Amino acid sequence: MKLAIFDLDGTLIDSLADIAEAANYSLKKLGFPTHELSKFNYFVGNGLLELINRILPENAKDKVDEALFFYKEFYSRNYMVKTCVYDGIAKMLETLGKNGIKLAVASNKTDEFTQNVVKHYFGDEIFAMVCGRIESRPTKPNPDILHDIMHKLGFSPEECFMIGDTNIDIQTGKNAGVKTIGCLWGFRTLEELADAGADFIARMPEDIVKFVCE
Repeated sequence: MKLAIFDLDGTLIDSLADIAEAANYSLKKLGFPTHELSKFNYFVGNGLLELINRILPENAKDKVDEALFFYKEFYSRNYMVKTCVYDGIAKMLETLGKNGIKLAVASNKTDEFTQNVVKHYFGDEIFAMVCGRIESRPTKPNPDILHDIMHKLGFSPEECFMIGDTNIDIQTGKNAGVKTIGCLWGFRTLEELADAGADFIARMPEDIVKFVCE
């Protein structure tokens, strides 16, 4: 049996617009300039704290706590307004399941939001384990989140794939000793995923089935 571990934002769901609106709301509350949506492709990926650090002006890094407060205030009420599942994802997950592949989620998104989003869009039955960011575990690309999933589900690195849209996901997989699949429909580029050393590049969700099940 094999285990496919998925990143969430930019891999299973397109959540950039809701993240950007929450981030820009926090900036407006603090009286700072906002950012265009396209800028968030590179603001996201390393967790919420790093997102806030990236959006704040260089001379306002002391406002992180306040910006975090306003972000969470807005996002907790609006994190599934514009977010949607990418085309082809549901069918791909169903096909993997029918082929006996165990599925999991490993995200740098706060665990509460990760659990809620996955349940809302995918229900409780598809994924054997869903893990978001918790205080006691470092964020990706630290491999601890993958180690936790593999240990609890009983898989070795040789049986696993890490699937994501950024170099962070690829680096996480490399650090954990698992095979990696880079996804081109997400927030980053082919060049970034290739430079990070992705073992496979998926141009569409159905490609993942081929790579995992071959």
